Amino acid sequence: MDRILLVTGGSRGIGAATCRLAAAEGYHVAVNYVSDATAAETLVAECRAKGVRAEAFKADMGEEEDIRRLFAEIDDRLGRLTHFVNNAGITGQVSRLDAASSETIRACIDVNVTGAIFAAQEAVRRLSPKHGGRGGSIVNVSSAASLLGGPNEYVWYAASKGAIDALTIGLSKELAGENIRVNAVQPGLIETDIHARSSNAPERLARLTPLIPMGRTGSAEEVARTILFLLSDAASYVTGAFVRVTGGR
Repeated sequence: MDRILLVTGGSRGIGAATCRLAAAEGYHVAVNYVSDATAAETLVAECRAKGVRAEAFKADMGEEEDIRRLFAEIDDRLGRLTHFVNNAGITGQVSRLDAASSETIRACIDVNVTGAIFAAQEAVRRLSPKHGGRGGSIVNVSSAASLLGGPNEYVWYAASKGAIDALTIGLSKELAGENIRVNAVQPGLIETDIHARSSNAPERLARLTPLIPMGRTGSAEEVARTILFLLSDAASYVTGAFVRVTGGR
């Protein structure tokens, strides 16, 4: 049976690492991106080199119309989805909440919450036997920020990831009888370009690393390996679970 995986925000960071590992394990891969077509096409070529089908799909996960179109295009170009990683997310610039612009907060919620919910809805419409599907697996990418709160950095982002945690709990129960497992990873301080886009990355990493019991930051591949486990049949009795990939923080 073909395993067809969509990773939103799949062209960089944790998403790209997930696509690479999934292709190596025989998944056909849909790589979603919003702006960097070159990165997406390069990743697609890497995946195809592993002997699987892979396609890049441009769609803004903060726009409902784009999300609906994305899933329809995957139907046409790769086939019916069986696995989904709800990964796309943004933070906005680091600041206290009272200094954040309304545009920053709204953009974050549009992508991280509203977009993630619409994307999960479309995934269920492909995976569920109630819609002709065969079941499957969904992994939501949350954050340790949902538990830590993101003070003095991005409280609004932490709140958005709290919503993802609630989505994971509710959807896992709703779909448990339909052969669909829903789990989440909560990455901690991971070296990806999300830090470079939102803050003074070297200073932030240096400041926060001493708070990590393991004494180091994590890699995107370390998070991706956890995601691949949760997607796989090796996690066949795991649903509604949260795996913290935080180095003990």
